[in-house]
Amino acid sequence: MAKEEKKAPKLRFNGYTNDWEHVKSRYLFKNISSKGFQNLPVLSVTQDKGVIYRDSLDIDIKYDSSTLKNYKLVQPGDFIISLRSFQGGFETSYLTGITSPAYTIFNFIDNQSQNHMFWQYLFKRKNFINSLKKVTFGIRDGKAISFSQFGDVKVEYPDFDEQKHIAITLNKIDDTIQLHERKCEELTLIKKSLLQKLFPKEDKIKPEIRYKNFSDAWEQRKLGEVATFINGRAYKQNELLDSGKYKVLRVGNFYTNDSWYYSNLELADKYYIDEGDLVYTWSATFGPHIWNGEKVIYHYHIWKIELSKFLDRDFTLQILEADKAKLLANTNGSTMIHVTKKDMESKVISLPNIEEQKKIGSYLMKFDSLITLH
Repeated sequence: MAKEEKKAPKLRFNGYTNDWEHVKSRYLFKNISSKGFQNLPVLSVTQDKGVIYRDSLDIDIKYDSSTLKNYKLVQPGDFIISLRSFQGGFETSYLTGITSPAYTIFNFIDNQSQNHMFWQYLFKRKNFINSLKKVTFGIRDGKAISFSQFGDVKVEYPDFDEQKHIAITLNKIDDTIQLHERKCEELTLIKKSLLQKLFPKEDKIKPEIRYKNFSDAWEQRKLGEVATFINGRAYKQNELLDSGKYKVLRVGNFYTNDSWYYSNLELADKYYIDEGDLVYTWSATFGPHIWNGEKVIYHYHIWKIELSKFLDRDFTLQILEADKAKLLANTNGSTMIHVTKKDMESKVISLPNIEEQKKIGSYLMKFDSLITLH
């Protein structure tokens, strides 16, 4: 085997000091192209479910059975280069079957010296996916990767024991992530059920479940009667500074945008948001938020919601979150919804007395905290 150079990562487990091998893939892997097994089940390779039986796909894919004799044999442990646009990674088969000859299938030359799970993780790394572009002269949709091209890719790897240590650790982390994801899904479902029971159903004046000592009928009010929606200020470009006394809060700062504009303007109190204020982003990405930060000036596409004595903040947040979910359900999940102040103010909501609101709001906020934690 032609060794080209040796390397080692900066972070390693105790006891491992040897350099990592750095070789071309063809010295570790062999191409698999066995054909003539047309009696085996046909497999499909997906990016969300991995390698599955074609018959289990949600869609019916038509194919000419006479071509099955040219399909390649796939066995448990085989790697499959499953993508052509390179938005994902390589897949590993846990099934026996046959798949399209368009796929490149390979496995280790020496199974005893390599840890399979370690290589599964390596093949999913962005750095590895990007390295393929160097041998394929740019990835394009519809362009498959041949074993010859894959064989020119350089890979770095440690000895078998260190591979095993790395793979076991990463697998434990994956298991922990999955447990948290399942817990998060369970909590979300529980909260959804609670919302249905803690709030009156349509045309009802009382919810299915109540706290002890609360029995009065809920009152229906227009949201605009018990809350005031205040638009932020529209800014000229020369009023938005790279630094200044106040940050200018924009819709994107609630979601993906970590960059800030600043302002030195001194404005009326209604144009500032303080920590704990209830606000609503109504342009592009919409929904309610409780501001958790320093005093800021807010943009025109945000409403500050001032609540009357008839509304509890946490309870109102839950009402607005439920309303958002209903809006999304009626628009096929699109977040590009234009919400007007007039529409918000005219929404009819059911309200218990303020003490019952506080109990419901506090309880549901605890669920939100648990969901965020997981």
